[in-house]
Amino acid sequence: MTASSLPGGQSARLRRLRRDYFGSPLAVLMTLLSAAVIAWIGWFLLDWGVIRATFGADGTQETCVAHGGACWSVIAVRWRVILFGIYPYEEQWRSALACVVVGVVILLSCLPRMWSFGRLALVWVLGTVIFYTLMRGGVLGLVPVNEQQWGGLPLTLFIFVATGIIGMPLAIGLALLRRSEYPVIARVTGWIIDTIRSLPLLSILFTCAIVLPFMLPGFLIGEKLYRVLFGAALFFAAYQAEIIRGGFQGIPKGQEEAAKALGLTYWHRTFRIVLPQAFRLALPATINQFVIAFMETSLIVVVGFMELLAAGNTAFKTGEWKFAYAEVYVFIAAIYFAFVFGLSRYGAYLEARMNVGHRKD
Repeated sequence: MTASSLPGGQSARLRRLRRDYFGSPLAVLMTLLSAAVIAWIGWFLLDWGVIRATFGADGTQETCVAHGGACWSVIAVRWRVILFGIYPYEEQWRSALACVVVGVVILLSCLPRMWSFGRLALVWVLGTVIFYTLMRGGVLGLVPVNEQQWGGLPLTLFIFVATGIIGMPLAIGLALLRRSEYPVIARVTGWIIDTIRSLPLLSILFTCAIVLPFMLPGFLIGEKLYRVLFGAALFFAAYQAEIIRGGFQGIPKGQEEAAKALGLTYWHRTFRIVLPQAFRLALPATINQFVIAFMETSLIVVVGFMELLAAGNTAFKTGEWKFAYAEVYVFIAAIYFAFVFGLSRYGAYLEARMNVGHRKD
């Protein structure tokens, strides 16, 4: 089949491929060199990670050194520590089930048929209650487990989901207040948002975890985990509010003016006309912000929590497995990649579904 007989889209892609990668002698040389480097890296990873690797829980440092490849035995032996941290060993089935609950909540939230306030609220409330019951215990015969003992993947997922659930409504409120018709409210809200965005997340987490207990009365202190969650959600909300405000600015002013002329109230104009379009325009940046929020969950280690990355560090920081740090980091990177790649693909699906960034002539 010749290029001329290919469908129009495939023929255009083929011509673009030839132009970009084989359009000149220099382009051909760079393409071949790049392909050779990629092939060499791929063969090295395959040889190190699969062909000469050591699998099974009976692997030792001597065995791994003799084979010369990766020592995945550290994952087979220490996977409970990596995934669940210092959560009580005999109760780790609860942590695993809590991860499943979070996954189900995320999947249900991604289904278009669930995109209504009532359904999403029901899913999130039930999911939060079930997750907290499993992790905290103290009811239904479950052994109580303090929040300081939570760790690993369940804690990472909990912080990520809670940050989104708390931070998104807060971001909407801040974005609406910043575009208020009252100058005082708009300026004060803008000052709050800009102040939070000018601070590093580490300083906010440290303030919520360490400084706030010295400033608040005893009945308002609460658990350190929830103070940290509030700080992460506030940071997320400040950035997301600006993303939503950018979506507002992309909507023609005539639409809101027409809604006013029709006699629609402020709430109907905002939640039925303006806000849905703002979210549609801000969708790519919103997905990117969620990806950033998931990656930033690793920062809570600075305030004493053993999330996924910290649990991985604990897994190999023993005399027996100190040499296998690379394998642990590769395993953790694969978990992060699975979640981030899933978020990015879902974002691409939403963009295609909503036709974001495309205009029909």
